[in-house]
Amino acid sequence: MAGRWFAVAAAWAVACAGPAWGQADPARLTLDRIFVSGDFRPGGDHGGTWLDNATFARSDASATIKGFSDIVAEDARTGAKKVLVPAEKMVPPGAKDPVRFGAFSFSNDRDTVLLSADTRRVWRRDTRGDYWVLKVSSGKLHKLGGDAKPSTLQFAKLSPDAKTVGYVRENNIWIEPADGSAKPVRLTTDGASLSGGEVINGTFDWVYEEEFDCRDGWEWSPDGKSVAYWQVDTRGVPRFTLLNQTDGRYPNLNSFAYPKTGERNSLCRVGVVPSAGGATIWMKVPGDTRVDGYIPKMGFTPDGKGIVLQRMNRRQNRNDVTLADPATGETRVLFSDSDEAWVDAHDDAVRFLADGKRFIWVSERDGWRHAYMASLDGGEPSLVTPGDFDIKEILKVDDDAGLLWFTASPGKPTEQYLFRAPLKPDGKPPVRVTPPEAPGWNDYRISEKGTLASWTHSAFGVSPEHRLVDLEGHKVIRPLRDNSKLASAIAALARSPVEWFKVPLPGGMEMDGWMIKPPGFDPARKYPVLFHAYGEPAGQTVADRWGGNNYLWHLYLAQQGYIVASMDNRGTKTPKGRAWRKSVYRKIGQVTVADQAAGAREVAKRPYVDPARMAAWGWSGGGSMTLNLMFQHPELYATGMSVAPVPDMSLYDTIYQERYMGLPADNAADYKAGSPITHAAKLRGNLLIVHGTGDDNVHYQGTEKLVNTLVAEGKDFTLMAYPNRSHSVNEGKGTTRHLYGLLTRYLQEKTPPGPR
Repeated sequence: MAGRWFAVAAAWAVACAGPAWGQADPARLTLDRIFVSGDFRPGGDHGGTWLDNATFARSDASATIKGFSDIVAEDARTGAKKVLVPAEKMVPPGAKDPVRFGAFSFSNDRDTVLLSADTRRVWRRDTRGDYWVLKVSSGKLHKLGGDAKPSTLQFAKLSPDAKTVGYVRENNIWIEPADGSAKPVRLTTDGASLSGGEVINGTFDWVYEEEFDCRDGWEWSPDGKSVAYWQVDTRGVPRFTLLNQTDGRYPNLNSFAYPKTGERNSLCRVGVVPSAGGATIWMKVPGDTRVDGYIPKMGFTPDGKGIVLQRMNRRQNRNDVTLADPATGETRVLFSDSDEAWVDAHDDAVRFLADGKRFIWVSERDGWRHAYMASLDGGEPSLVTPGDFDIKEILKVDDDAGLLWFTASPGKPTEQYLFRAPLKPDGKPPVRVTPPEAPGWNDYRISEKGTLASWTHSAFGVSPEHRLVDLEGHKVIRPLRDNSKLASAIAALARSPVEWFKVPLPGGMEMDGWMIKPPGFDPARKYPVLFHAYGEPAGQTVADRWGGNNYLWHLYLAQQGYIVASMDNRGTKTPKGRAWRKSVYRKIGQVTVADQAAGAREVAKRPYVDPARMAAWGWSGGGSMTLNLMFQHPELYATGMSVAPVPDMSLYDTIYQERYMGLPADNAADYKAGSPITHAAKLRGNLLIVHGTGDDNVHYQGTEKLVNTLVAEGKDFTLMAYPNRSHSVNEGKGTTRHLYGLLTRYLQEKTPPGPR
């Protein structure tokens, strides 16, 4: 019976699949159409950054040297372009071709431009490369770094007067004249080389980069006479070693500092050094960050006479906002944020007003994520955005107009809109600026004076549209990018409307979800369901926005005959207030899993759902969730596909795992109860585990430990190890297409598609 059913379902899926790629039916998706063809590639991004209140600066195809780029100024309102730096000015002495640059930045007078080129990835992003400085008026082009090895410079920045440039080179900070008239000068000398370095100046170790998003670790003072920088000393931190067996005849070892839960962290401190050279003055921040805390954010005050630091304790439930004197290193705490669970280190937490004394701070101190007005004089911050809602991101502090611009979605946690509020609260609720005819997801980049913005709008299954708007009345001025090809390709696809639904949870809370049904859906028949899960505090899957290839793959599966659904359990990063997010403290893998299972039970009650054909898949935290669902609720899920999971929470890093679970010495029971490996013996269904052996983030080690446990318990499962791939499992030709082909085949084999 089972064999006959699979044969019938497979035939139905083939019938719905349409012609092979190359002769594609525009209504039907194939894996090759999604991951190979380019049919759904977005149109060219205008790539502009605001140069001033009326102009974008962008790279553009050169009119004179084919295959290279000019830097142009584009009138925001009209689109008219003026070449600021032609490609022929970017040809190095003795070279044939111009510099093939990526990012660029101008001095205030626009006569000096800093170019980055030949970038290389450092863990997640391309933050290492070569830098060039061009004096536009004279045409002199100078490569920074002297005798530096290729692609070894990081975070180069012009000084405020553009006479010098600073950068990080092999974990030290260097300064040199922008015109190349003198050799580079090293401001720090204790930083080690790129390979095996233990003392790091001006950038960060692995865990600060991954979990605090800290990469660029230095800053010019406003007068350019000094430099503030982080130093991270990894000596004494346990090291993890990745084994690369694919790039040579013998294995290569890559060892780096990686503090797992409960282990010693790096010593982190902030210092100030004269830009002309000299001794560093270290800020006297109390405590020892190796064992009791972190310094995740810092920056000069507008007058340069102070440095505002964020100092967090090891549990990350207290953040002391601290003012340091760069001349003496003395510090004093301005105010503190604390929480019984955790507090966040906010990138947008410190935005100074024109007086240089007051700044915007972001806090959940009243139960919602709000903006507050704080002062260098101390005292408790005052609320700027009152109301029972979360702000999501501060976009601009407009001191002249007395306005704060931010994104939020009161009452609509799956959506995002632009709001403004007065810097001096008037008792009225913030004003929504995004018009009601633009439901879904809205992102903005606001101009210098807050009058214009580039606006990106998308929705679930709706491709992004990019326009310029006048924020007075949100009047559309012109499109900024042509995405019509993508929009037409999506519009032609066979699909059913997305269904948004809610699942009641304990405490009066509700879990949001979406559901995609097959085209031609027949409610009188029963369909299999695939749940896409994440469930960790770092993100959300249920959002009314364009989902890219992930959405297209889910739609492809719907066209094969699956219902595809996703739900955001308690604790996910949705704007529902502190109580929602913090309810999972110390209970990751317990409360989160119970919510997902409750949602699956509710979905299973629908008359068109086949409860015997329910499956789950997820990546990273979603991979862990998939394992926990398969192990803790084997009665619900027939199949699970887990990509790059954390089977044992004790093996993950200090900053992330301890933030949400507490210290392992204080909470060993919950670490064990929430870890999938604890429950592996209860596996009954079909399980596919996928992991890159070169994953520096979630180590393959955890999957190997899970394999040992499953083997010892006599459990059948399938393992796919992608050699030397990282956490994204996308390195190497054909990897992404292969991965999604594997997931698709496994799902179709173990939980057959189609109605019955």
